[in-house]
Amino acid sequence: MEFIDLHCDVPSRIYYENKQLRKNDFSVDIEKLKKGNAMAQFFAFFIESSKCKARDEFLKMYAKFMEEVNKNSEIALAKNIKDLYKNRNEGKISAFLTIEEGAVLDGNINNLYDAYEKGIRLITLTWNYENEIGYPSRNKNFINKGLKEFGIDLITEMNRLGIAIDVSHLSDGGFYDVIQNSKFPILASHSNSRSITNHPRNLTDEMIRLLGNNGGIMGLNYCAEFIGTKKITAIEDIVNHMQHIVNVGGEDIIALGSDFDGIENEVEINNPGEMYKLINALEQKGYKEDFIEKLFYKNSERFIKDTLK
Repeated sequence: MEFIDLHCDVPSRIYYENKQLRKNDFSVDIEKLKKGNAMAQFFAFFIESSKCKARDEFLKMYAKFMEEVNKNSEIALAKNIKDLYKNRNEGKISAFLTIEEGAVLDGNINNLYDAYEKGIRLITLTWNYENEIGYPSRNKNFINKGLKEFGIDLITEMNRLGIAIDVSHLSDGGFYDVIQNSKFPILASHSNSRSITNHPRNLTDEMIRLLGNNGGIMGLNYCAEFIGTKKITAIEDIVNHMQHIVNVGGEDIIALGSDFDGIENEVEINNPGEMYKLINALEQKGYKEDFIEKLFYKNSERFIKDTLK
């Protein structure tokens, strides 16, 4: 079965460790994506803004990653649903480009336009630090703080351009501001259930309901800390989060957001080539093909169609 994964951090690892996209010793490379029958992978340019000038770092990371994409015929850039279908018909994996840390925009709307021209179609508004857009979930002192003025303006422009708004890592107050101000569906690209694992990176049941009503989606994150285990993320634990999210938000909300190469713990699903393990586990629990297809790609496919331009 094909799949769409909403978040991995391999571009930053390729850049910092000078490795290749086709084959490497990370979780994600082209060969593993092909083995797993990937339809599309969302590749995040993760920038730790406390250690660098975020925009400059992004530009260098982007240049390196595009070199890797362009030299491999099995993968091609995708910006919207038409690109996804074109690449699929040509037997290519679609690469959607994302930014994980809104500080890359440096509080300047012109940098959003530049990112759009470079093919960026999703922005995770914050990572673990306050920026010009808003506040992170990681700091308990920020949990109820909403978007800043630039953040509100940014939502409007992202809607107009067709760039997806990602609330993973965002404060609770920021989440509610995004829901209130966005005219299009939003997503949490790599977040789980706070009711199952009480971690601020996860979404509360109220947030999940609002996201479902918004037409949005959330990608299951394989990080042990957010799943609620200490060392190894078991498929059973991933399924537990999935079941709760579906019970609260409905079948149309659930998607995949592995966070491969952004997490350090072991996972029973070691890489994209082993996605069959999740299919097998779901089938053994009695889940039907229609539901598994929604989880694996149909909900994300719908979101791409509704949101990206």
